[in-house]
Amino acid sequence: PDGKTLAYKAMKRPGFEADRFEVHMRDLATGAVRALAPTWDRSAGELQWAPDGKGLYVTADDLGAHRLFRIDTKSGQVTTLSTDGHIDAFAKTPKGFVFLKSGLRGPSQLYLSAPRTTAIDASAKKLTAVNSVLETKEFGSYEQFSFSGWNNEAVHGYVLKPTGYTEGKKYPVAFLIHGGPQGSFGDAWSFRWNAQTYAGAGYAVVMIDFHGSTGYGQAFTDAISTHWGDRPLEDLRKGWAFALEKYPFLDRDRAAALGASYGGFMVNWIAGNWKEPWKCL
Repeated sequence: PDGKTLAYKAMKRPGFEADRFEVHMRDLATGAVRALAPTWDRSAGELQWAPDGKGLYVTADDLGAHRLFRIDTKSGQVTTLSTDGHIDAFAKTPKGFVFLKSGLRGPSQLYLSAPRTTAIDASAKKLTAVNSVLETKEFGSYEQFSFSGWNNEAVHGYVLKPTGYTEGKKYPVAFLIHGGPQGSFGDAWSFRWNAQTYAGAGYAVVMIDFHGSTGYGQAFTDAISTHWGDRPLEDLRKGWAFALEKYPFLDRDRAAALGASYGGFMVNWIAGNWKEPWKCL
């Protein structure tokens, strides 16, 4: 905003597409570069200057969501500005943030944040109703869980109940495995691998963000390199066992594991290494 400082993001390891995007500040007069919030262990997505030039707004994957953050350009202090879901786009206006947000509850809609709020989506006003048909549809309720995975490190996942859920009843399970592998099956909407389509068809859904997933620190993402089969499979095994114990509505005898891209690789790996629990792959 002052015409003197450039903010940009950069990776340290050439050729490694899943490296962390770090935020850098360059003094255009001297060429001096400094890392902003170098200890913030998240990979920056979209960048926007705050109108006053004292902060940067940054999106990043974070614990199964894609949140908005503010980074103070002087101190490097990071403040979380959204709660859940996937912030798809945003703009700071004099009346508050206008933002697009999607998630497991539905596709992107426009919202206006309430003034002087600590979380832009906590009490935001919905501005659009893009698909009125969705207002008539039932969606499966969901929650996030965590367990001890490979190397006794915390691994997160989501479980969705099927639509029309009845307490005490068991349901067949779709065990979804995401691609990438440096990606995430979290609180987001997809027009390809959409967890709610399975919930709408009467399935419970389990999704595990195994080692290699994004949003849990760079070491977590890096852990899959040269370990494409063993470490993620350990997370998937332990996550499945944890979910079965925690959620009695999951029918262990009627479950399918499925995925594409890296998820397809893992389904083939499962066929040779862990096919016992699955009715089909």
